[in-house]
Amino acid sequence: MQHPPKFSRSLDRHFVKLLQKRVRQYFKENQISTHANSSMITKTIVMLLLFLGPISILCSGIVTSGWMVFLLYITSGFGMAGIGMGVMHDAIHGSYSKHSKLNTILGYSMNIIGANATVWHLQHNVLHHTYTNIHEADDDLNMPFFLRFSPHKKKYKIHRFQFIYVWFFYSISTLAWITAKDFVRLTRYRKMGLIEDKKEFYRSLFHLTLWKLAYYMYAIVLPILVLPFSPWLVILAFISMHLVTGLVISCVFQVAHVMPDVNYPLTDNQGNIDNNWLVHQLLTTSNFSPKNKTFSWLIGGLNYQIEHHLFPNICHVHYRDISPIVRDTALEFGIPYNQKSTFTGAIADHIAMLRNLGR
Repeated sequence: MQHPPKFSRSLDRHFVKLLQKRVRQYFKENQISTHANSSMITKTIVMLLLFLGPISILCSGIVTSGWMVFLLYITSGFGMAGIGMGVMHDAIHGSYSKHSKLNTILGYSMNIIGANATVWHLQHNVLHHTYTNIHEADDDLNMPFFLRFSPHKKKYKIHRFQFIYVWFFYSISTLAWITAKDFVRLTRYRKMGLIEDKKEFYRSLFHLTLWKLAYYMYAIVLPILVLPFSPWLVILAFISMHLVTGLVISCVFQVAHVMPDVNYPLTDNQGNIDNNWLVHQLLTTSNFSPKNKTFSWLIGGLNYQIEHHLFPNICHVHYRDISPIVRDTALEFGIPYNQKSTFTGAIADHIAMLRNLGR
């Protein structure tokens, strides 16, 4: 990226210092770590087993019922989503553990489910978290021409119907990840200068290819070879797994930023954003379903997206507890704290936003 957007360091300095102080004070007074706790470790085990358990059964060849093949793959799909949202996400942010090696190892769970930790780090940590909702800088807004997630993107007539057909593309999103998307993004990030060293790029490309081949082998090829069913049945069941994963992950992530109440700021002629980075995160992000503990546990605390964007170095199991601190401090300074009371309400607003972007 030749000229990345720049944020103000002078605006709202008192708010930033006070918020950071209050959050630090919470952990100090309660004598708890900002990293994973026993609940997080339990979740890690559950989600890994939820994915690897059914896949192992499929690879064993003991399944004798076609509907059971679908059930096992779909169960693995929920496990994939759980790993993506509740394990690798924290690990790649470095918030799972104070030990960087453990974060790296758990971050590779992204590779186990068919995606790639290196590409995710660049796309999510570097581009999305740094430049949230900034047109042509936040890679989460960089969608195919038939999807318009920013009011600053060129509008086509087809966008009038995106609120209808977007669900199909949400569903197949992880199928794109495991096939072409990671290769395309890795190459583009090299051209953008995010991977400067040529040897590092080719090493990343080599590892990406090896991990993909390994995933294809245990997730689809081996079940086809050992199960007493038509390859097409296994392939359809495999696709159903990804339809579940893609829809779940897309809905959870998209309702945090493509919403009516959030901002889509533009840079000035010098590439500056007229806001402090932390305030920018509050203005471009929205929470949802804050009172549903079970739902929050299942989706890796990503209903507290504001807290995650402000403090990505804090494990998600703490977001619920620090959210009142963030909310009260923001409102104290007259800064919006966007939040929807339910997930269904957030989905409804997301649909409304997609319709508005298409009009």
